[in-house]
Amino acid sequence: MNNVHVHSLRKHEILRKKLLISLLFRSGKSVKGDFLKIVSASLQCEKNAVQAFPVILFAVSKKTIPSAVQRNRAKRMMREAYRLEKTLVERKVENPQEGAADELLCIAFLYTSRKKSFPDLEAFRVEIRGLMQNMRLS
Repeated sequence: MNNVHVHSLRKHEILRKKLLISLLFRSGKSVKGDFLKIVSASLQCEKNAVQAFPVILFAVSKKTIPSAVQRNRAKRMMREAYRLEKTLVERKVENPQEGAADELLCIAFLYTSRKKSFPDLEAFRVEIRGLMQNMRLS
């Protein structure tokens, strides 16, 4: 029962702290794709919060998708696509630079498309894979 699946997305991997979210958007570097934008930053964290996995935020604005049902669907699709592609980020985090051992990688996935048609899961996976490969860790 203690075995964690490789593609799982655990509760402690979700970014919820307001201070870290504001620091992420203030000092993060962004990469924009066709319908997603990734904002990432390595932030100083508390000593007891050091973990091997990056913390993730998924956001869809009400202006982009007015319907709450469709916004929730977009976030579910982003979560699932990230969950399946997160091994790319884990490989980047495994080899930290000097002095980066006490830093926490924070990533925000923002849905930016205003098209009426909604991308499928495979399109989300391809977009996330491409954006994470282009992401620079500072």
